[in-house]
Amino acid sequence: MTPGNRINGSFMDKDRLQKVTFEHSRMLQDHTGEELRVLQESAALSMIDDLGADLADIYQAALAQDILPERYLRNRTSISIAEQLRLAKSNVAVIGAGGLGGQALLCLIRLGIGHLRVVDPEVFEASNLNRQALCTGASLGRAKAEVARHTAAEINPGVGVTPFQEKLTADNAQSVLEGAEVIVDGLDSIQDRFTLEAAAKKLSIPLVHAAIDGFVAQVMTIFPSDPGLQLLYGQERSTPASPLGNPVFAPHLAATLQAMEVLKILLNRGKPARKGMISADLESGDFSQFSFGG
Repeated sequence: MTPGNRINGSFMDKDRLQKVTFEHSRMLQDHTGEELRVLQESAALSMIDDLGADLADIYQAALAQDILPERYLRNRTSISIAEQLRLAKSNVAVIGAGGLGGQALLCLIRLGIGHLRVVDPEVFEASNLNRQALCTGASLGRAKAEVARHTAAEINPGVGVTPFQEKLTADNAQSVLEGAEVIVDGLDSIQDRFTLEAAAKKLSIPLVHAAIDGFVAQVMTIFPSDPGLQLLYGQERSTPASPLGNPVFAPHLAATLQAMEVLKILLNRGKPARKGMISADLESGDFSQFSFGG
C-alpha cells in the first residue's frame, strides 16, 4: 500500500486500515485507573510506512473504533472519544499567526483539530519575540504561515496545515475560507477585522474575535446572524495606536479563550460568548462577561 492509494487526502482501504489499527492497539489504564483500548504513539508511527497512510488517517481509524490515540489520553475525561473524532474531522481557519493566532494555533494543534488553514502575509521579526508563541530565534525572517505548518508537524503530525502567505482580502476570502467550520480572528487592524467578518457572514461561518491592549484582553464569538463587530467598534474603521504595548500575557489568555470558543462551537457544548464579550484585565485581576442584549 503506497501514498498513491489516497484520494483527496483520504485513505482508500479503510477496512484494512481499521483492522491494522485495532491489531496495533492495546488495553491500558488511563490516569484515573480506568482500562481502555489505546493506540500508542510509537505504534501509530510504525503504521505510516507499512500502510502508506498518514497519521491523520490512523488517528481517525482508531477513534472510529473507540480506540484512543495515546496523545489524547489526558483529554478523555473532558472530551469523549466521539468528540475527539469530531475534532479530528474538523476544519478551522486562523487568520493571523502572530500574538493571538500563534497561541490559538498551538492550542488547536494539541487539541487535535484535523485541518488548519493559516493565513498571514508577514515574516517573524525580533520585536515579535516578546509575545508571539511561534516566534523563536530560529524562525526570524521566516514566513509565519509556513512556521505554523512546520510547528504542527513537530507537535502533532495528525493535524494538517495549509499555509497562505498572503493578506486576507475581500477578493481572496472565499477561496481561502470556504470549507472552514470556524474562523479565528488573530488580526490587529480594525478594518481588516471588518473585512474578515463580512467574509465569514457571507460564507455562514462562525467567527471568534479577540483583541488586546496592554494587560487587557477581550473575546467575542460572532455567528453569521449576529450584529458582531459593530457592537464593539461602531462605525470606527481606523486602528488606534496601542499606548499600553503588548506584553505576553493578554494575547496568550485571549487566544486560549478563542480556542475554547472553537471547541464549544464544533462540539456544540457550553455557551459561546455571543452578542457579548469576555473581558479580562490581568493587572487588576478583573474578569467579566457581559451581554450587549438582543
